[in-house]
Amino acid sequence: MTPLKILFIGDVVGAPGRKIVSQVLPRLIPRWGIGLAVCNAENAAGGSGLTLRCHEELVDAGVDVMTMGDHVYRKDEIHQIFDRTDRVLKPANLSPDSPGPELALAEARDGTVVAVFSVLGRTFMKPVDCPFRAVDRVLGGVESSVRVVLVDVHAEATSDKQLLGRYLDGRVSAVLGTHTHVATADERILPGGAAFQCDVGMTGPHDGILGRRYDRVLSATLTSVPTHFDVASQDVRLNGALVVVDPGTGRALAIHRISIGPEDARRILGDTSDQPADPSSPI
Repeated sequence: MTPLKILFIGDVVGAPGRKIVSQVLPRLIPRWGIGLAVCNAENAAGGSGLTLRCHEELVDAGVDVMTMGDHVYRKDEIHQIFDRTDRVLKPANLSPDSPGPELALAEARDGTVVAVFSVLGRTFMKPVDCPFRAVDRVLGGVESSVRVVLVDVHAEATSDKQLLGRYLDGRVSAVLGTHTHVATADERILPGGAAFQCDVGMTGPHDGILGRRYDRVLSATLTSVPTHFDVASQDVRLNGALVVVDPGTGRALAIHRISIGPEDARRILGDTSDQPADPSSPI
């Protein structure tokens, strides 16, 4: 059985993040043989939330499923998005009364059904329901025939993410972290076959503070006067993880940390070759 390649794109921040996804992802899908593209889109609209237009841009680029995080309801248009699609997901451990789907069953390009959902961490974040009980509940509703499962852990603390990775190992294909916007160098396959990375990083401008203009963040920090944290604009990178999965067993075979900077993006856009590239090698 041919391995399934899933690209998980880290927090897409503002127009710069959407632009690099729109430019690069359509080239990467055939180049790397990506069967399913997932991204965290909770910062896609101006750095916080998701709008209809931003959602459409990411879908047109080739994103199949979007996970959200603690900013899921920052834009009112999220309710219209929920009415139109079940491929944009609220975190599963929000209140049961919160609107929006929490699980997507998406068909990859090879026909494999992939379950995708996300949970929020609890350390240094607003109170939410227990993520461990939430993942048990969601997985309990997934049919046993669905072997490939990807979980986005949107959390501040690496300990939250590592604990959930260990807790889910052997039951899911990948546990990938988001929220801190800084990629970690701990990608690996856990003993039970789950691909893991504490944080896959941010897709957007890296010349600021977590995607925001550093002068605005610095001013607010030094003066205690609130100001709008505008999205930065330079050094735009696409960060994420490429997970290779055995669709028959659901076990991860490999995980590659992905970071595509401005020079890499220009090379990809200028490459007219039909030959696939090895994502573990320089682009």
